[in-house]
Amino acid sequence: MLRRRGSSVHREEAATPALTAMLWLSGTTLLVLLPHFFKQPWWLGGFCALLVSWRLLHDLKGRAMPATVLRTALTLAGVAAVLIEYRTLNGIIPGSALLALMLCLKLLETRTQRDAMMVILIGYFLVIALFLQDQSIFNGVYLFAVVMVLTTTLLVLNDPHPPPLRASVRHLRTAAILLAQALPMMILLFLLFPRLSAPLWNLGLGAHSARTGLSDELNMGAISDLADSQDIAFRVRFLDPPPPANQLYWRGPVLWNTDGRQWRGIDEAAFAAQLPATALAEAREIVRYQVILEPHQQRWLFALDLPVTLPDYAFLRFDYQLLHKQRISELMRYQMSSSLRYHTGSRPPRLTELTLARALPAQRNPQTLALAQQWRAAGLPAEEIVARALSYFREQPFIYTRQPPRLLGMDTVDEFLFDTRRGFCEHYAASFTTLMRAAGIPARIVTGYQGGELNPMGDYLIVRQSDAHAWSEVWLESRGWVRVDPTAAIPPERIETTLDSVRFSESLTSPRRQLDISWLAQGWQHLGHGWDAINYHWDQWVLGYGPEKQRQLLGAFGLDDFGWKKMIALLFALLGLCVVALAVYLLLHQTKTRDPVQRAFQRFCRALSRRGLQRAPHEGALDFARKAAAACPELSHDIHRITQQYLALRYGRDPSRAQISQLQDAVKSFATKCRVG
Repeated sequence: MLRRRGSSVHREEAATPALTAMLWLSGTTLLVLLPHFFKQPWWLGGFCALLVSWRLLHDLKGRAMPATVLRTALTLAGVAAVLIEYRTLNGIIPGSALLALMLCLKLLETRTQRDAMMVILIGYFLVIALFLQDQSIFNGVYLFAVVMVLTTTLLVLNDPHPPPLRASVRHLRTAAILLAQALPMMILLFLLFPRLSAPLWNLGLGAHSARTGLSDELNMGAISDLADSQDIAFRVRFLDPPPPANQLYWRGPVLWNTDGRQWRGIDEAAFAAQLPATALAEAREIVRYQVILEPHQQRWLFALDLPVTLPDYAFLRFDYQLLHKQRISELMRYQMSSSLRYHTGSRPPRLTELTLARALPAQRNPQTLALAQQWRAAGLPAEEIVARALSYFREQPFIYTRQPPRLLGMDTVDEFLFDTRRGFCEHYAASFTTLMRAAGIPARIVTGYQGGELNPMGDYLIVRQSDAHAWSEVWLESRGWVRVDPTAAIPPERIETTLDSVRFSESLTSPRRQLDISWLAQGWQHLGHGWDAINYHWDQWVLGYGPEKQRQLLGAFGLDDFGWKKMIALLFALLGLCVVALAVYLLLHQTKTRDPVQRAFQRFCRALSRRGLQRAPHEGALDFARKAAAACPELSHDIHRITQQYLALRYGRDPSRAQISQLQDAVKSFATKCRVG
């Protein structure tokens, strides 16, 4: 018996899935892979599409499957390609690429039910991997739908007589019911499972997932490359009245070293011990706000210039650059306070800092050096030299443009100041800082973002990559480090783009990009604001649901003093109640079915119960029929005939409506006989 049972299991695993099941499997594979096509290299999408197409040609056209040697070669080529692309197989991004390849290769060689089940399980793993990479609301809704289709495919695979493709909707409905039954438990786990300060899935996505954004290096044209990017850098909700738009300088990386063309940050390991953080001598007009920062795979945080309070996990460098202790690889929320009017102190910077802030490469940009030294030789004070440089930008025919005319050579600043005079913010910041250093004034470049777009539907500020900006800081004896933005000195009539001309406006009472445009464009803009507001609340209450928000939720029910042990006990108690409630529901509704064949047989059993014949729960249809025929010999023919009809329709191929009607008519006639008898 045991050997026979094992052989039955082996035959079941070796059975070839029906055509309907294979078509569902191929379609589901494409749905699972679709988001990966946009996140992985182009060759991966092409390779996967080729393998899935090969499978479809085999199922629909009978084309031959690849031989074992070819499948092995394809597998080795895929692994080698991932290694060449990422130089590793570890991590979410390389691992997802490899898993996507393995999914398609497994689909290509699928011949048995067991192979098909493996494809489904790999699909579930890929869904998890994709959610770890992108936790946006759109991606979450899409992946939930994919999970439903995966579950539907699982049901189709395990159906002994799978219906035609168009008639598989009933399996989709069953999958939806299964997921709906699991939804309360999922919500309970999300709300009550003890939250950690760092999520369990903080695995680090690596450099390959970094989004386009600022860098700690600045080349002429680096920020202008971001000018047309509408990607969101971060969102801000002000806890106090928002500042004027022209004071919204979001401080990021500070650049010190230059070779005359490129600017870079300092080697923190070399200077951190020598240059500790310096407190502000005076801080006025404090504004409080909350930042939701998109992951950028770097350590820097962004804050209004200048920050006065910091999160526990961050620190302020000597040049007031705000840094996290780890790379930011996931959406992050933090609360800050900044001073809009401040004084960094009149004490001269340390010698090392002064050396850094005055250094210029030799034999570079000679015209710029000559102009600055001319101002210095005239005996002008530092404040007057700063004003003279800003007047130079204002009075000379400089143009603010997102499309500089050409790449600049080795003497970058000379060519910009005395030749092209067309550039973006990095051109003006680098040129001004070079002028200041050449005049003997300590100066540095600060990069970050300026301004933002107020979303009226959510009452928060959207800061995009297109808001990336660079400005300068100079050290003045009477005022300490002072922000100077040479770009703002360009008159509005010499700014080519209207969007840039309103960058330094003084009001945020209306969206910065809501200009004189058509009603259709305005409607599109409102839709964009509405969608972003939905994403903002998703980030706030779902992705941002951490220990603090969990404590707030429990506090609303008087449970804020619960420890994690009590929390786990409460969680399991509520989960147990859900299981009990579901079990009671299934028990109460177990006799109710929408299957017409099953309903007809239940009516047949009720008719016999009037003769005192009750069918036991464990009793099969044939055993019950034999017992009933022995007790009612005058009805034995009808009993056996109806039972055989029921078994043929219940466990055979999909019955036709005519066959079901025949069974229903026979049962109806039998019930009448039982009542008359």
